[in-house]
Formats: sequence, structure tokens, C-alpha cells
Amino acid sequence: MASLKTASQPKKTSPAKGGAARAGEKPGRLADYLLARTPAEDIAAYDVADLERAADLAGRAVARHRKGDCIIAIDVDSGVTRQGRPMTVITVVNDNMPFLFDSILGEITESAGEPLLVTHPVIVVRHGKSGIEEILGDGGSVKGETSHDRLSVVHVHIGRLSADQAEALAGRLKKLLDQVRAAVADWKPMLARLDQAISEFRYAPVPLDKAHVTEAIAFLEWLRDDNFTFLGMREFNYTGGEKSGMLERADKPGLGILADPDVLVLRRGTEAVSTTPEIRAFLHGPEPLIVTKANAKSLVHRRIYLDYIGVKTYTAKGVLSGELRIVGLFTSTAYTRSVMKIPYLRSKAETVIAKSGFNPHDHSGKALINVLESYPRDELFQVPVPILRKHAEAILGLIERPRVRALVRVDQFDRFVSILVFVPRDRYDSVVREKIGTYLKTVFQGRLSAYYPAFPEGGLARVHFIIGRSGGKTPKVEPATIEAAIRDIVRTWDDALREAVSESGADATLTAIASRFSESYRDSFSPAVALADAGRIARIDAANPIAIDYYRHADQKPHQAALKIYHHGSPVALSRRVPVLENIGFRVISERTFEVGDEASGMVFIHDMELENSYGKPIDLGDGALFEDAFLSVWRGDVDNDGYNGLAQTAGLWSGEITILRAYGRYLQQAGIPQSQDFIAAALNRYPEIARGLHQLFVARLGPTAETEGVVAAKHLKAKIKDALEEVPNIDDDTIIRRCLNLIEASLRTNHFVADTK
Repeated sequence: MASLKTASQPKKTSPAKGGAARAGEKPGRLADYLLARTPAEDIAAYDVADLERAADLAGRAVARHRKGDCIIAIDVDSGVTRQGRPMTVITVVNDNMPFLFDSILGEITESAGEPLLVTHPVIVVRHGKSGIEEILGDGGSVKGETSHDRLSVVHVHIGRLSADQAEALAGRLKKLLDQVRAAVADWKPMLARLDQAISEFRYAPVPLDKAHVTEAIAFLEWLRDDNFTFLGMREFNYTGGEKSGMLERADKPGLGILADPDVLVLRRGTEAVSTTPEIRAFLHGPEPLIVTKANAKSLVHRRIYLDYIGVKTYTAKGVLSGELRIVGLFTSTAYTRSVMKIPYLRSKAETVIAKSGFNPHDHSGKALINVLESYPRDELFQVPVPILRKHAEAILGLIERPRVRALVRVDQFDRFVSILVFVPRDRYDSVVREKIGTYLKTVFQGRLSAYYPAFPEGGLARVHFIIGRSGGKTPKVEPATIEAAIRDIVRTWDDALREAVSESGADATLTAIASRFSESYRDSFSPAVALADAGRIARIDAANPIAIDYYRHADQKPHQAALKIYHHGSPVALSRRVPVLENIGFRVISERTFEVGDEASGMVFIHDMELENSYGKPIDLGDGALFEDAFLSVWRGDVDNDGYNGLAQTAGLWSGEITILRAYGRYLQQAGIPQSQDFIAAALNRYPEIARGLHQLFVARLGPTAETEGVVAAKHLKAKIKDALEEVPNIDDDTIIRRCLNLIEASLRTNHFVADTK
């Protein structure tokens, strides 16, 4: 450990068991003070040697401290491990002052993640010329004299950082500590400037409504009474008239964190907000002050957006001279005390209640007061009274009839949009919140700066979204449009099913089937599709166990389609489905299976498959009945499962029509041609127009009209087929097709057209 003189040196104790010196006792080592109040479970994760090494690093940092200075020591290669994991050890040493611990811890947590060990002793020391000469004891038990100093030691362990990360963190901590020191050092000057502003309102002939001025004075005095943490002030001068006046920084320096000219209170992106018409309207308006949020988050005390209070300033003659900008943080009383007891808020609440026409003592009046009490407090400070009244009455209506609502307020400086969203509590979760936030930042062309969920009494959840904007005019979006989009987000599948049932008039049977679909099915298909599927399921049973449906997904290309096979009682194996589809001319790209039903009615399995045309050609879903006929004919055993079935897709032939060409192909094989049935089928599929012509020729020559108009039609078809054959380049294909043509011409009669009596 670094050599530090102590008032006495007691017997060496383990850092894990060391205790702070108490009144009347002799102080111990720095390690004893460093770990005295650290939770035992945090210390238990370390070996004693690691704790001693950490204490030694802290001691080195403490030894270097000079009065009025700050020491930031970030030891990346600390040699300290926690359960075998290397630690980066951070020690920040500073003259003790308010806001140090929570400010430092906030920066470390935001920049480097969750700390694994945190300790914050305040010790009493005596400084010398080169640093600290003597540690006198724990700040809570040793009374310091005028020559003694109280020192804050913040000691934190985090996961290992790189050298670059450590350097960046040290820079941010230095900036933070400068702001803490500035805010603390200028606290009294800021209070004095506030008192001056109060006096100006009280005694100068301010040309504003007396009631407004009185309330402003009460509010500023309330802020002074420990209800606001003052962090910075900056003055602006106003020159020009109501239409073209400009605010410019006064020559005098700012106070607190606003002594730094780079800290901007009002900005869009990285640029300061210019003197907009909205700012001029405030300066020339009836209100003595404005309360809103600054763009910057506080580095001091709490990591939230700074509260900004703009106070108009006047000359001794009552002429508008500029603005005093105050930044800081409201204390907890601003959020817990009744709005009726907080100046500025109470006047807003009283105005809303008066304009509502409700008696504050009857049911509606009390309900309205409750709405105002539970209104997001930060928003209540900022919202203008007309908008507050409109929103409060809208919320009052939600008590009587809960429903989705979106209450929108655009910041008067056009920096952000505040939206209060109400949704059914049982529909709200983090996924819904993320979807709503994504929608809002898209529609308002901004970014999600913050969200604050709340669960007031009743059936609604409330989320306060803040959408930050970087520039340009905020898009105007009707609340009804926003609410419709949010309803779609929170609407459940069952909600949509009820709507689909109402619109379609589906009966109870179909509704019951659709309501039993699994979550995985619901994630894939809409309730309208579910009702259509339910209709097909209702038509199958053990005696008639199968149905199919061809369709196309919205994102599929023309040569792609999808197929659902509905089968009662058991799933259909892929080895049975895929060969049939391949012979019809499809490639199966993917498949998934859903189950629906129960033991009483029997289970139905839905096989949903994505298909592609094997020939790369568009799939005409208008021919879906042809594809269904081809599949089911094979399924029932009415036709063979072979390549001829592809003619349903290529030539648009029904299974019974394909049977004719299959029969001629079989006859050719019996006659001894060397080509296989697969080759013959492939040849016909390669020339679908000729295949279709061959079937038409068969019908013309041997069909019911063969002896009338069939004669002329046959002559025309034969000539057309022969012309088409001239364009066939492959001799084998040409030979096969010509032999099929010869067989049809040689055929004298057929029983194909005899009605099936079965």
C-alpha cells in the first residue's frame, strides 16, 4: 500500500473484516475505511490478496490528492480478480461535496456497465505540500478541525476495459467532476440571482397580469425552498420587437454548469435553437415564466433530462430586457406533493377545474382532480393550460369508457413530441411498447428519447413517450390516425377473429374451429385465412379425410406458390406428398405442419408447403382446380403417380384428359419403342401446346361430335400440330410426338366418353 501516515497504526486486520474508527478509538489503515460499509456478499467474491491489492491502488490515488484537485485513477491491468475474472479498478478522489457519488456512479454505469463492487468512504485527512500527509479517520466518526479536510473516495470495480475505453471514461469523469464543482461552487450565487429575479417581479412595474406575477413569485420561492436542485444559470438580452426580436447571451458569465458556453439548454441536434416565433410569443405573452425540459441530460446527481425554467427579466422601468435561464432538477417533493400545493401547478389545475364546469366536491370534479394528480408530473409542468384541459377531459372519459387513446403535444420549441398513450392493461407488455415506440418515432420522423410506463387504477396502462427531433417542422399527424395504428398493434388475434366472424357471417362451427388454432398458426395466418381453413376442415372427416388449397403468399414471385394439405386423423408423410407434387411439376422449397382439433372431433393436420414451378414458369393460380384434381386423383389411386401429371400445369389438362395421353404412351412402350414412360411424359411436357393439341385432336376424332363439326376441327388440329412439329429441334422428341399423333389418327373408337356408372 502507498505510504500514508496515520494518527496511529493498529494491529493489521483483514480488509474483509476491518471497521471504521469510532469516537474515542484510534483510526486504522485506509483499507479499513475503504471496505467498512461494503456488503459482505460483495466482499465474499474476492480473495483477501485481491482486496489488499485493490486497497493499495486506492491508497496510491488518495496519496496523490491535493486540496482543490481531483484524482481519477483507472487501473486496467489492476491485478485484481473477482472469482477469476480480471477487474478494472476505478478510484476517484475529490474534496467532499454534494452530488459526487451518484454522479460518478451514473457515468460509470452508463459507460462501462454494472459495477461489481462499489464503496464510498468519506475520510478526514490533513493535506501537505505534496499531497496527503495523514489520514485521521472515517468522516462519520472523526470531528475535523479547520486544518483538516474531508475527502470523498469513490472506489468501483467493473469488467475489464481496454486502454482506449479507460481513457475515454476518464475524460467523461473529468468533465462530470468539473460540472459538479461548478454547480456546488455557484450554488449561493445562483440563489442570490434567483432572489434578484423575485425582487424584480415583486417591485418592478412588470407589465403582466398581477395574479400571474404573484404565482410566479410563489413558484420561484418554492423552488428556493429545497424543491429544486440548482445546477446552472445563464442570462440573455432581448433586443427588437415582437416580430423580429432576438435573444443573445449577456456579456456576464453563466453560473454553475452553464458557465461552460458549450452547454446548450435549447438545441436541435448540435445547434442552439434560434429565436423562433414560439420563443418570441413566450417573451411577449402573459406568462412570467416557462417550465420545460432542456435537451441535455444532467451529468450531475441524476441521469435525466435537465429541467429548464425560463424567467422573463425586466428593467427598473418595466421594459422586457431578456430571459434568465435556470437549469437543474426538481426534487422528490415536486413529484409527490399534491398539485394543489405547488405554485404554478395549482394555478393550472384550478384553471382546468374552473373551465370544466365541474364542482370540485362532486364525483366528476373529484375524478378530474385525481386525473390531474396522476398526470405525468414533468409533463404537467410543461403543458399549456388549453392542452392540459383537453387531455385531462379525454382521460376523464377513459374512466367511463376505457379504450385506446393517444394524447399528443408538440414542444413549443419544436424539439420533441410528447405522447400519452393509453392501451388495455392486459394487452400491454414490452413487445407492444417497443412496437408503439417504433411507430411513433417513424410517424413523427424522430427518435425514441424516453418512455415512462405507468399503471393507474382501472383497466388501462399508460405510457408517456418522448420522441426527440433533430430539425425541420414536426409532422402533423391526426390523433385518430395514431390511435388506429396503436389499435392494430395491441389488437390480439382473437379480436381480429371476432371482427372477421362478424364481417363474414361465419357460423359457430367455423368460429369454434378457428378459435382452436395454435399460436404458431396464429403467428403465420390472419383470422380471415383461419376461417377459410376452418371451412375446409369442416368438410373433411374419417370417410373423406383430405382437402387441399393452392394459394400465394404476398412476398412470393410469379413462379412460386403455396399449398395446404388438410388431412384428418394423421399427418401425411413427406415421402408421400413430395413425389406427387414433383410429378405435377413443383419443387417443394419448405414445409411446416400445424395441428387443430381435439379428441372428440379428431385431429386435423395442416401441411403448409412453399412450391416453385420446376420449369421456372409462372404459376397461374386460376388453374388451382387443375392442380387439386391432379393431386387428389393420384391420392385416390385413380391415376398413376408419374410425369404425365405435369401436363396439368404445363398444358392445363385435367387428370382424365391426361389419362388419354398416358394410355398412348403405354401403348407405344408395348409396341417396343426404346424410350421410357418418363421420357415420353417429359417430351410432352416440353411442348405443352402440342400435347394440348393432341388431346383436342383425340376429342375431335372420337368424341361425341366426331361425325359433325369434329371432322373439320380434326383436319385443322392435325395441320396445326404438324406445323408445330417443324419447330421441335430434338429428333427423339419429334419421333415420340409424331408416333402419338399417328396412334390418335389410327384410333377407330374409344370408351373414354362413356359415362362412369360407378
